[in-house]
Amino acid sequence: MSSIRVTLPDNSVRELAAGTTGLGLAEAIGPGLARAALAISVDGHIRDLARPLPDGAKVAILTDRDPASLELLRHSAAHILATAVREVFPTAGIGFGPPIEDGFYYDFEVPRPFTPEDLDRIERVMAEVTKKDYPFLRAEVNRSEANTRFADDALKLERISELGDDETISVYTDGPFIDLCRGPHIPSTGRLKHFKLLSSAGAYWRGDERRQMLQRIYGTAWFKKEDLDTHLHRLEEAKKRDHRRVGKELDLFMFHPFAPGAVFWTERGTAMLNALVEYLRRLQRDGYQEVKTPLLYNKGLWELSGHWGEYRENMFLVLDNESGEADFSLKPMNCPSHYLLYLSKKHSYRELPLRYSTYDVLHRNEVSGALSGLTRVRQFQQDDCHIFLTEHQIEDEVKRLTSLILGYYETFGLTATLRFATRPGQRIGSDDLWDKAEASLKAALESTGFAYELKPGDGAFYGPKIDFDVSDSIGRKWQLGTIQLDYAMPERFDLTYVGEDNSLHRPVVIHRAVSGSFERFMAILIEHFAGAFPVWLAPEQVWVLPIGDGQREVSEHITGRLREAGIRAKMDATSETLNYRIRHGETMKVPYMLVIGQREADTGTVAVRVRGAGNKQDVIPVDAFVARIQEEIATRSLKP
Repeated sequence: MSSIRVTLPDNSVRELAAGTTGLGLAEAIGPGLARAALAISVDGHIRDLARPLPDGAKVAILTDRDPASLELLRHSAAHILATAVREVFPTAGIGFGPPIEDGFYYDFEVPRPFTPEDLDRIERVMAEVTKKDYPFLRAEVNRSEANTRFADDALKLERISELGDDETISVYTDGPFIDLCRGPHIPSTGRLKHFKLLSSAGAYWRGDERRQMLQRIYGTAWFKKEDLDTHLHRLEEAKKRDHRRVGKELDLFMFHPFAPGAVFWTERGTAMLNALVEYLRRLQRDGYQEVKTPLLYNKGLWELSGHWGEYRENMFLVLDNESGEADFSLKPMNCPSHYLLYLSKKHSYRELPLRYSTYDVLHRNEVSGALSGLTRVRQFQQDDCHIFLTEHQIEDEVKRLTSLILGYYETFGLTATLRFATRPGQRIGSDDLWDKAEASLKAALESTGFAYELKPGDGAFYGPKIDFDVSDSIGRKWQLGTIQLDYAMPERFDLTYVGEDNSLHRPVVIHRAVSGSFERFMAILIEHFAGAFPVWLAPEQVWVLPIGDGQREVSEHITGRLREAGIRAKMDATSETLNYRIRHGETMKVPYMLVIGQREADTGTVAVRVRGAGNKQDVIPVDAFVARIQEEIATRSLKP
């Protein structure tokens, strides 16, 4: 073959000499594109620019404007990181180095943990590697050659031994360094200009806690300096807002080694938790039935639901005293217990949709190394709901739920992106059932009119779902709410209702959560608001500060009046100076402080200090203040 033909994104066809590479195509189109080109997409698969193009392919030249290029850049940044680590630590074992959201990491086997000084030195060497602008050169080798090239690296040899006989083994070099890698990469190290090493941590080899501990280095890389600066600023903001630090400062929660992964909520944190639950109860007062079910169940329930086979390793198992076998489990989710409730009665089509809501505690056996503050715990509480309905009710119910969930997030100043998640590899139910479930949920989602993104293979093991990814005040995304459509469990549990024709029919089940878990949602809110919560949510809404003992009695009366009005109020009449007490209130981020001097005591007024308003004080009647704060609480105003 002397020539090949390829199709460009505009459907035009180019005839090229056989053996033309992606870079050759870019040069044929124009010198500007050739300078900007990073990789090439061949029939949807990204390849290095230096690889020859196949005949008949659909191709596209990728530049830094293409979203896929950022992952390519970060993959190459990880490779450059390994290049630098090998220069600084010549005997380092080289593990895996993938791109991740907002950055990359690489795992290394070294004699000791990396220090901050090590990271600074490695980063400087990375900068030297980029200045030398080494080309990324790809080569295919056989198993014997691969074993020879990586004879001094047990981690790579283990990976090579796992490759199938029919798998292509490729290696990449950049200057003095060679790595086992599928690629692709940017054309040369010099294309990486804006990067930063962030931290290091221990990580088990292959994520297996039974294997050796490696040292992982995290970094980030961007095409533009302003994007790197913005990201680093966001990370600094995240450190300041870290819910573990802020939660301790505001005395909201604690943990104890006697109950790893389980939260102790203080009276202040409990006040916030109760405010969230009360708000959700208000949103669900029409058409929902709140229920509570047991925490401990015989394995028979989990065998029926499929969790014993699919999810057992994540469950807390309990030994039966008589048999000595693990025949019981704490519930990791509410759904099966709600099916038992449903089965306890006969149901008519007139009752549907039937909505069971609950705030029960759940337990999941997370490994100790994965526990992280409120975001990854073993015991948690969900605002859970299971809805039993007919097929023709799916569209209206999804619209109703989507509106409820988005409205709930809006209350906190949170915005959400909707994602449609389809069948995973590990699942229950026939393909026909999944076809039906996915088509039904997709049609319902599209009927809402909201834009959504696709998450192939990310559905629950029993059904497809709509996930709500929420963006907080500093731009981070969190997966929170979910709407999951389930045809499988009604079959497994033989759920039925009596239809208009007086015959038994099978309902469909929707699994729905709004906050996800309250623990994780509280972590997000703490960081989203940096601890400066809206008045309705704040653990203490008002502090009353008498200037001296002469105003104590009046201040007690005002505090009592606020509490009678449903306001979380506290009087601080300690012997500390007024300025000290005011500073303490500011540190605790109290929305309102009422200063009571003799003039206020005599006139029935209060001097109001608003959080964030500096030293400004407005003197208003007590009644006016009570009405004002009650209005803010009732409307759930975001700021005092």
